[in-house]
Amino acid sequence: MPGHGQGGGTTYLASSTPTTGTSTEERAARVRFRRALALMTMTLVLPGSAQLASGNRRVGMAALRIWFGLLIAGVGCLVVAALHHEFAFWLVSDLAALQTVRVGLMALAVAWALLFFDAWRLGQPLSLRLNHRRAAVGINTILCFSVASVLLFGAHLVGVQRDFIQTMFGSGDASGAHEGRYNVLLLGGDSGADRWGLRPDSITVASIDAETGRTVLVSLPRNMQNFPFAKGSVMHQQFPKGFDCEHCMLNGVNTWALDNKELFGKAKDPGIDATISAVEGITGLKINYWAMVNLKGFRDLVDAVGGVTINVRSRIPIGGLGSDVYDYIEPGKQKLTGFQTQWYTRAREGSDDYSRMARQKCVMAAMLDQLEPTEVLRNFQKIAKAGSAMVQTSIPASEVDRFIGLALKARDQKVATLSIVPPMFDTYEPDAPLIRQKVAEAVDTAEGKAPEKAAEPKQAKKPGKGPKAPVAVTGGSVGSLSEGYAANESQDLDSAC
Repeated sequence: MPGHGQGGGTTYLASSTPTTGTSTEERAARVRFRRALALMTMTLVLPGSAQLASGNRRVGMAALRIWFGLLIAGVGCLVVAALHHEFAFWLVSDLAALQTVRVGLMALAVAWALLFFDAWRLGQPLSLRLNHRRAAVGINTILCFSVASVLLFGAHLVGVQRDFIQTMFGSGDASGAHEGRYNVLLLGGDSGADRWGLRPDSITVASIDAETGRTVLVSLPRNMQNFPFAKGSVMHQQFPKGFDCEHCMLNGVNTWALDNKELFGKAKDPGIDATISAVEGITGLKINYWAMVNLKGFRDLVDAVGGVTINVRSRIPIGGLGSDVYDYIEPGKQKLTGFQTQWYTRAREGSDDYSRMARQKCVMAAMLDQLEPTEVLRNFQKIAKAGSAMVQTSIPASEVDRFIGLALKARDQKVATLSIVPPMFDTYEPDAPLIRQKVAEAVDTAEGKAPEKAAEPKQAKKPGKGPKAPVAVTGGSVGSLSEGYAANESQDLDSAC
């Protein structure tokens, strides 16, 4: 403002301008903020490096050593898994290994979060300007929770896998291969208090080469009667001349055994044991393990993997046999939902049991071919939940890695089938020696010890020298009851479907 000096002249006060001190303080504040951000970034990239640079060096060195140790171990596991797939299968199925990984991921999440907190402390937040302090807190919180969330979610997935293995698979002793093959009895039935585990609608033995994974599916009709039991079994003692009681069929063996539990002593699953003795007596195959498949749970599994692609040969009714047919699965190659797949495998309206058995095999082949590892990972939790509700099995957890490896080998090979059904076999008075002979021939052919049959898949007979007759399709399966269904006897199930 103007003023008067001694000489009466006008004078002015100096104007206010930014000082050098203020500019230096701003630069220092920015440096402190950048340093705080750098410490957080260092913790994200190399946990412990922030402490090594500005904090407790012992903590920093320990964290870096653990981090590099985990990286080396992780890369090593990936390399070994790529070269030896059995190691990967063991890692995802061994309960102790899964628990170790799960606990390790949770501990890593907590330790990393603490390192982020310490990095924020080393950034001296109280020396930062208010806006810088808020930004530092926000960035550190995002980094901390992002890293911890990823690790904890990974631990959750590992826990889901461990629970799945523990719940679904048995804890018994492993069974060695019989003559180089594992024979697994697959039983399928609809769920429900009055049906689950009582009267299986589907009875199939998967005979798997212990080295190559080459598989032969031997199926038995649920309505077979007067069949023998394995010698020395409880059922053979009760029915030495075969299951010749009135209205007694193969799918009723389970029920008969459960109604007479006292005959089986302390057996955990007398119904399953009795069914196994029947299958062994009929086929001559020694059963290693069994698996009971809940067809309703199977529907959830199909949905969990996004459906299954099937070549539907003719209209398949939905409903019928005691209820109205209210919809159809139309012909053509298409991706079926779990609901549609369930009806495709179980529909009997307008067809017969043997056609249905053929369609069930086509679904088995499609699932084996189409279940991709990437799809499994993407829908892992849904698959684990569906699988736990779908299957009960005697396969011990210690053998899961072996069967995963064999399943992957089987994908690259032809799957052979043999069904003990007409017209080759009589299901009312079955010829057990003939059945065992044909089963042995099917296994020998699959192993390359016998010549393969010529025409695959089966077709209707050619009418003289005229044009080739069209392929007969009955109830959605290639073939007919009189000619036989292609999928029920084939050296290449894919071509028969």
